[in-house]
Amino acid sequence: MRHRDGHCRDGRYRSALAACAAFGALAATVLAGAVPASGAEGGGTAIAPGVTYEEFDIPAAKGLTHAHVLSVDLRNARVRVDLLHPDAVGARATVSSMADASGAVGGVNGDFFNITESQHPGVEATGASVGPAVAGGRTLKAAVPDGQRFGPALPPGTTTEDVLGVGVDRRVRLDRMALDGSVSADGRRLPLGGLNQYALPVGSVGAFTSDWGAVSHVRATCGTDTNRAAPCSTDTYEVTVRHGRVVSSADTPGSGPIASGTTVLVGREAGAQELRKLSVGDRVQIRHRLVAATSHIPYRFAVGGYPVLRDGAPLPGLDAKTAAVRTAAGATADGHHLFLLALDGAPQYRTGLTIAEVADAMSKLGADDAFSLDGGGSSTLVTRDPGAAAVTVRNHPTDVPERAVANGIGVFSRH
Repeated sequence: MRHRDGHCRDGRYRSALAACAAFGALAATVLAGAVPASGAEGGGTAIAPGVTYEEFDIPAAKGLTHAHVLSVDLRNARVRVDLLHPDAVGARATVSSMADASGAVGGVNGDFFNITESQHPGVEATGASVGPAVAGGRTLKAAVPDGQRFGPALPPGTTTEDVLGVGVDRRVRLDRMALDGSVSADGRRLPLGGLNQYALPVGSVGAFTSDWGAVSHVRATCGTDTNRAAPCSTDTYEVTVRHGRVVSSADTPGSGPIASGTTVLVGREAGAQELRKLSVGDRVQIRHRLVAATSHIPYRFAVGGYPVLRDGAPLPGLDAKTAAVRTAAGATADGHHLFLLALDGAPQYRTGLTIAEVADAMSKLGADDAFSLDGGGSSTLVTRDPGAAAVTVRNHPTDVPERAVANGIGVFSRH
């Protein structure tokens, strides 16, 4: 992994302003005042067929910031987008290491995540992301309650179930994905309140599968639906189901790897009381899936965050005061082009953008829909030079060394 300093200074490339857009058709929507680092005709540097990288300055209310952008043409059959993630939902890894391990040619960090548990001393932070996650068409997890999320306040009308995803039709969409699941035993049927989540709704039962990893399940019983810092529940119960039968139970949530074919059910309050009715040997059927609110096209990839731009218009109520280093993703109206943006965390650019300015910047890039991802010390954008064994971190993350994150958006190219 290496950093490359290609920042524009002293107006050196201002004569190349018209070439800043990633695609020729977008030249008229170039960011005002943006200065491409490469100055190359055609809009940036080709990373792979259908994938280009560029960087430029953005004048903002709090001062000059610097943007790094990957532009992805999903009409190119060689290109695909998928989730970058560690081996477990309850784990963290750097964007560069996830990109290297998966062979991605580029990527950015993804969703907000359970980064700390300072409000619950002795409870292990899981590293798990806030929202739904789909990788390679397979559901990894569902969303935590809104009040349990990490990150800035959600804009009005948005929830932790909001996702940016790419369907099997290779088009980018904004959507919502809700958990639909149940636990059935002895003629009784309980709704499933969570799937591989670091926080469960009060009174619910959640399922943890082999995708979760080895980290403790205790965090899932802490806080409430409206207060992340509320104490951990004192009424909990855990049941392990293997190949459809209860094999063990415990009064407190446990930890450790979960084998394939095994599901650990964790209940809190009313959910714990229901699980106590199960005995070793009982048959249990567990069902779960994520249901998209608007699309009937299955998702190959989906990541959590929150929308800031929809149908070409910024969402009402976006924060226009708090500026920070940001990461965002956006798509053209037809869903064929994806933009991945990460701001630079170098000291001279660290004032960053407000969320309202992020929406404006993504619109000027050519996005009709845009989505805010985790920012601050998490903001990272990487690319792989043709033939290189490892990716390059293109921006300067504010965290040194590079922060380990829950997931990311990876760009892949088949040569």
